[in-house]
Amino acid sequence: MSAAPPPVELPELIELDSIFQHAGPRMERRLLCEVDCQLKTGSQRLPVHAYVLGSDKPDAPVVGFFGGVHGLERIGAEVVIAFLRSLVMRLRWDETLHRQLDAMRFVFVPLVNPGGLMLGTRANPNGVDLMRNSPVDALDPVPWFVGGQRVSATLPWYRGKAGAAMQTESAALCDFVQAELLSRPFSVAVDCHSGFGSIDRVWFPFAHTTRPIEHLPELHALFETMDETLLHHRYVVEPQSHQYLAHGDLWDHLYLRASAGSVFLPLTLEMGSWLWVRKNPRQLFSRHGLFNPMILHRQQRVLRRHIGWLDFITRAVCSHARWRPEGAGRKVQRSLALARWYGVGAR
Repeated sequence: MSAAPPPVELPELIELDSIFQHAGPRMERRLLCEVDCQLKTGSQRLPVHAYVLGSDKPDAPVVGFFGGVHGLERIGAEVVIAFLRSLVMRLRWDETLHRQLDAMRFVFVPLVNPGGLMLGTRANPNGVDLMRNSPVDALDPVPWFVGGQRVSATLPWYRGKAGAAMQTESAALCDFVQAELLSRPFSVAVDCHSGFGSIDRVWFPFAHTTRPIEHLPELHALFETMDETLLHHRYVVEPQSHQYLAHGDLWDHLYLRASAGSVFLPLTLEMGSWLWVRKNPRQLFSRHGLFNPMILHRQQRVLRRHIGWLDFITRAVCSHARWRPEGAGRKVQRSLALARWYGVGAR
């Protein structure tokens, strides 16, 4: 009898295991769930891990970094993994980082959809697009298919069957965010993706409606601080609804579940992939090439640029009391936000 073929290993899982081995006692690894992935060599079970560092005080602010929700967009997972590795390597010598960890909490889920990464698909192994999988329905018309469809799992942007439970990965992510971020007085989530367009964008909710969210003043104050601090950044900041509406957005679902009185700011980094295609048109002939920089020096440039922005977000979370608007300041910031993102007369 011939021996069973060895399991196929995801490079990202190997990298994460190496990072965990270097981290020491300051970092905890949790298994959120496992997913079955059917390969030509047989079925393989893949883990979805979370990595946690920093303060366990219930009132400590929390920042969460998430990647790999869409399996074709490997660069999103790679940006999160690179930032996690940078933090772990700094644990050995960076006194400032240790003080930051005493004051706040970091959580990472770098590979939300390992099955999709293994198969090279946007969806998970069941054919479900995890970012269309929550029970939130759009209140206004969505673009055909792109906004989420229930026709077939063989077509892109499939939401899953109406009334069905959320997918294992989606449910595990939501449970983790509920426990680690929504339970805290102040938290920010950053979900890293790549997509169409040549501009790097930072989106905030809502995706299911054009209505402004309650914490618009906090978002405007955060990005006003970013504009003043990162003087030459090239991010376009906007509500996701400016680009398109969608059913089933996980971050809309989680934002709506946040406790009254807490501040939860979910952000999505959408790295513009058309720039990489324009510089290397041969990428058009690869599914991965549509969403990822395929040449090493471009990948390294992407990692350098966005890791700096992720570090800014951690500092802003740690120091949120210094820039968060309070009292009458919230009204001022809301007016500025409505003028910036929704136009005169927005409600």
